[in-house]
Amino acid sequence: QVQLVESGGGLVQAGGSLRLSCAASGSIFSLNLMGWYRQAPGQQREFVASITPGGWANYADSGKGRFTVSSDNAKNTVSLQMNSLRPEDTAVYYCTADASTTGGTRRFWGQGTQVTVSS
Repeated sequence: QVQLVESGGGLVQAGGSLRLSCAASGSIFSLNLMGWYRQAPGQQREFVASITPGGWANYADSGKGRFTVSSDNAKNTVSLQMNSLRPEDTAVYYCTADASTTGGTRRFWGQGTQVTVSS
């Protein structure tokens, strides 16, 4: 299986920055799309950003111009640099990886890391 471990969440004031990181490990043949989702209290989980192994990035409108997703294919890591944070960015952020393993290809999820933006 694949384990995803996130780090970098915390409390920040509005306008500040945070960088989230996620490392994938386990019986991985290949990592395909990696990315981030988030879930605010009482809200559905929503897409934040994703990146392909070739470096093609995609963003939700809410993060365009403020968030930057990057990956290190050699280290099986993905990061999310978040700038100009707003209170509405407060959520649990989840790392995802579409990985090919002995069991086939599926999406794996991290345990989540809390991001709190104070006004």
